Amino acid sequence: MIDITCLGSSSAGNAYRITDGHTALLLEAGFPYKSLQRSLEFRMSDIEGCLITHEHSDHSKAAKDVMKAGVNIYTSQGTADALKLSGYRLKVITAHGQFAIGTWTIKPFEIEHDAEEPLGFVLANQAGDKLVFLTDTYYCRYRFVGLTHIMVECNYSLDIINSRVAKGDLHPAQKKRLLRSHFGLEHVKGFLRANDISKVQEIWLLHLSDGNSDAARFKQEIQETTGKLVYVADR
Repeated sequence: MIDITCLGSSSAGNAYRITDGHTALLLEAGFPYKSLQRSLEFRMSDIEGCLITHEHSDHSKAAKDVMKAGVNIYTSQGTADALKLSGYRLKVITAHGQFAIGTWTIKPFEIEHDAEEPLGFVLANQAGDKLVFLTDTYYCRYRFVGLTHIMVECNYSLDIINSRVAKGDLHPAQKKRLLRSHFGLEHVKGFLRANDISKVQEIWLLHLSDGNSDAARFKQEIQETTGKLVYVADR
C-alpha cells in the first residue's frame, strides 16, 4: 500500500514523500532545506533516497543540503551538471536504466521540458503497487501498464489561459512557454485515456498554476473522466 504525502506542489516549490510502509522516498526537493525538515517532522533520516526530475529550483532547491544530510540524490547527469552536484551521495541515473532503493524498483523515462535532461519515474514495490510520477512536461511519449497510483502535473487549462490572454492578464509569450513546458488538464485527460487505469486506486493532480487553474473543476473533471479517487496536491 502506497502512502503519499504532499509537502508542497506549485511553482513556489515541489516535494512529496512516498512510502510503501518499508522504504520512504522523497520525490523532488524544491523547498529550502529547513522547510523540508519541518514538513518531514525532522525525520530526514527516514528518507532512503531522493529522486529529482530536473534542475529548476522549485524541484531541486534543497538538493545539496539533502545530500549533506546523508540522503542519496538520484537524478540525470544533465540535471546534476546544471545543479553542480557531485560526491558519493550523487547517484546518476539514465532513462530506462532500472535501479532499486530498498523495496522500490525504479525506472526513469524521458520527459519533455525546458531543462537539461529531465526525467519522469515509474516506481514499483514488492507488494505489486506501481506508481507513475510525471511532472513538468508538455507531452508523454510512453504508455504504462499495471499502474495503481498516478501522480501527474495538471498545471493549467487552455480555456483559462486563453481567457487571461484576451483580458491582458497573461502575456502571449508566457502562454507559449506554458504550452511548451507543462502538462495541462487536456493533456491529463488524454494521458489517462491512453493508459490502462483499471487498477488505479488514486490519481494525484500536481503543480497547479496559481492563475491558470481551478482546483475544484480539475478534480471534478478528472473524477468524471476516470471514475477514480482524485486528490489535488496542496500548494
